[in-house]
Amino acid sequence: MFAAQPLAFSAHAQARQQQRSIRDEAIEGILDHGRPRRTRGADSYSLDKQGRRRLREDVGEHGYQQIERWLDAYVIVADDGRIITVARRLRRFRRR
Repeated sequence: MFAAQPLAFSAHAQARQQQRSIRDEAIEGILDHGRPRRTRGADSYSLDKQGRRRLREDVGEHGYQQIERWLDAYVIVADDGRIITVARRLRRFRRR
């Protein structure tokens, strides 16, 4: 499930991840199974129903339950692959 290479975080992303208590495993799951959307010059990854289903199949029921509470987060990734920030989604994303 998880990326073969370590995640590259900006200093801002590391601080926000720690402040918001979002686990690395959840971020990796969102990046592996989430749907990317282009927003403001970067890619925003979040999980939809199909992504959650694929993640659950990939990690199994027990693994999914371990990270489920953090899966409402989204991850912003720059074009160079560095994670810019992570946050919890409080509202639905608008489709354009």
